[in-house]
Amino acid sequence: MTAATQASDRIWTIPNLLSGLRLLGVPLFLWLALGPEADGAALGVLAFAGVSDYLDGKLARVLNQTSRLGVMLDPLADRLYILATIVALTLRDIVPLWFAVLLVARDAALLLLVPILRRLGVGTALPVHYLGKAATFNLLYAFPLLLLSAGDSWLATAARPVGWAFAIWGVALYWWSGLLYFEQARRLAVERARPVASATSGKIGR
Repeated sequence: MTAATQASDRIWTIPNLLSGLRLLGVPLFLWLALGPEADGAALGVLAFAGVSDYLDGKLARVLNQTSRLGVMLDPLADRLYILATIVALTLRDIVPLWFAVLLVARDAALLLLVPILRRLGVGTALPVHYLGKAATFNLLYAFPLLLLSAGDSWLATAARPVGWAFAIWGVALYWWSGLLYFEQARRLAVERARPVASATSGKIGR
């Protein structure tokens, strides 16, 4: 087994620790936002999530600590934060229900790809597309600003249009990246089918 393979199977790495802490922040954020409505502390949790999301990928590359667990944890944490924030903002009437439905529907649609990807032998997920990263970036900026916009202060008034600008772009890119994942799966299915078709036609010719 090569060193690179050994590294890919590692669990106890700094990036994985950051991803684990980010996951632990999800229930904490929900409690802060929906229980005592401690928006300042909830914003702190979201800020940590955004910073750690950048750091774990950066450190994985710099320290050569990329792992299979990290590849799984990073997008899982992003999706859970998006879901948790959407739930909190919707329940507090900060965002309308249609906005929440748009985001949840996209991830629900991607679940349709899981059995297809398994049949193709590529696991349960495709490599993260740069548009998916851009969508997540926009949404992770939008949510703290939208939470900050809950109120009548000058800061809330200033945060509202900026938060919605990030949110609208985030939703558009989120769906665009989702459509690209479907296209990636279609192309992969076509490529996997070509050798089978070629072998079948060769046998018929003989």
